[in-house]
Amino acid sequence: MGNVILGIFDVLNFGLVVFLWWFTLKNYKALPQTIPIHFDFDGKADNFGSKKYSFLMPILITAIYFLFAFIVRNPESSNYPVKITAENQDAQFFIMKFFLRWLFLVISLIFLNSQDYMFRYSFDENAKPRVPMAASIFSVIGSLIILFIFVGLFK
Repeated sequence: MGNVILGIFDVLNFGLVVFLWWFTLKNYKALPQTIPIHFDFDGKADNFGSKKYSFLMPILITAIYFLFAFIVRNPESSNYPVKITAENQDAQFFIMKFFLRWLFLVISLIFLNSQDYMFRYSFDENAKPRVPMAASIFSVIGSLIILFIFVGLFK
């Protein structure tokens, strides 16, 4: 059952990487020459750049995807908050593999939300992000809290 769940995450995560590339390429021609590349806490653009910056998110998420794929394939090379023993090795490795896939999913959705907001803001300064950035950050922090609870349960 564990391998099925991890396989579903792998397909979903790879699909998100492909979707972000497709979304960027699909909208690239319609973008103005200058787009917002940074936003302040109020959601207003405070830095602008060439529309070539629209490829930054897909490049970063692709690099993160390959980094996470490497770490998941070599779980023994990771740093764990508990000592790995013969008794807890399988549980700890599964938790790490599951969590990294979950974390990548959350990060991918944050990147997609940011890319979508950047594109919509390029045409309408009154556009709002579909998911507030605070909710995105709290989802990562909440995931870390849950991770440490599970790691502690399966010492």
